[in-house]
Amino acid sequence: MNFLSYETSQNMLDLLPVDSSRSERVSLSESRGRILAEDIVAKFNDPQFPTASMDGYAVKHEDLESGMLTVLGDNPAGNDETRIVNSGESIKTFTGSMMPSGTDTLIQIENVTYDDGKITINESVPKGWSVRPIGEGYREGDVLITKGTKIGFAEIGVMAGLNQVMVQVAIRPRVAVIATGSEILDLGEHSDNPAQIRSSNNYTLAALFEQAGAEVIQLGTAPDDKVAIMATFERALSSADILVSTGGVSVGDYDFVKDIVPRLGAEVVYKGVGIKPGRHILLAKRDAKFVLALPGFPYSSAVTSILYGLPLVSKMLGKKEPYKIVAAKLKNDFTKRSRFTEFTACNIKVEDGEYYVDFEDKKVGSSAILTNMLNESALMIAGEEDAFLESGTYVNVILLETI
Repeated sequence: MNFLSYETSQNMLDLLPVDSSRSERVSLSESRGRILAEDIVAKFNDPQFPTASMDGYAVKHEDLESGMLTVLGDNPAGNDETRIVNSGESIKTFTGSMMPSGTDTLIQIENVTYDDGKITINESVPKGWSVRPIGEGYREGDVLITKGTKIGFAEIGVMAGLNQVMVQVAIRPRVAVIATGSEILDLGEHSDNPAQIRSSNNYTLAALFEQAGAEVIQLGTAPDDKVAIMATFERALSSADILVSTGGVSVGDYDFVKDIVPRLGAEVVYKGVGIKPGRHILLAKRDAKFVLALPGFPYSSAVTSILYGLPLVSKMLGKKEPYKIVAAKLKNDFTKRSRFTEFTACNIKVEDGEYYVDFEDKKVGSSAILTNMLNESALMIAGEEDAFLESGTYVNVILLETI
């Protein structure tokens, strides 16, 4: 069987037409974790006027040389200060307060001695000290948060400062997830047959896609029955944007999924990619819907979901990228086990500002070892042309924590 190269498969995936225009308005308090569907632009300067950045006395800097100034009173935060400070005068001004007209410097409380309506300057400060200038934070018209950004605490804080009551966010794509195979037992199911195995794929992938910003339809498990699988897939495509199945895509007698997908009226984009794990992956498209049929081994299905499912979700959300890829230096020699592009679970650490990769406690074996992805692991990419990589070689690594 001829396999498409990994690079070609990713290019084809990137070129697929995907609707990323769907959006909705939600309240700011409900927007955490959602993806912005519009740029957030500043409608005013921050601050809009010179502002005190600590408690002290607002003065003309040139007056500090006199050594003593009259205090006109207090200027608390939120006060619409209208007094004009003349030479020899000051106003006690608090953090966040508008600087009074005529002043250009704030001398902190610790630098003066107050007595009977006057302050004595004990230690001078530079001109403009502790004064936030107009537009220090941002200027009117600045793009503060770009479309496609995942909203976190900082984004919410900035938008609250802009009085952004409602936020335009991308509609979550709906991903239906199902694990196929008569050997699969769903959670809570009992069987006296020791040959059956507990399903983890549908739960692993549901969590993965939810983490990436999708809404998941959990379909559980399905036995190796063509009629049952066909009906389940058809129902899923009626309500989901992406159908993701695991199992049934290889070349065995009971691998029905690869034959069912075309019968659904879906056009196969490609079947078989030169990657390890997961080379029997199948990607198909029916109208604006996608079918992603993946291998059944847990590690294999997780990796291929990251490589092929997350880019689809990311495109539908209008995100720039589904995950971050960084260059890292190998701490150990690495020997590739196949002629394909390999994705190997690894440990990644930052030392002296540089990423390093090692494989400590990572087990070498089949594509079933999902535990290799525990403990903040990452995925190291070794290309088709790679065979033996010496310690110190730079490699590309997918940071799973950025999903």
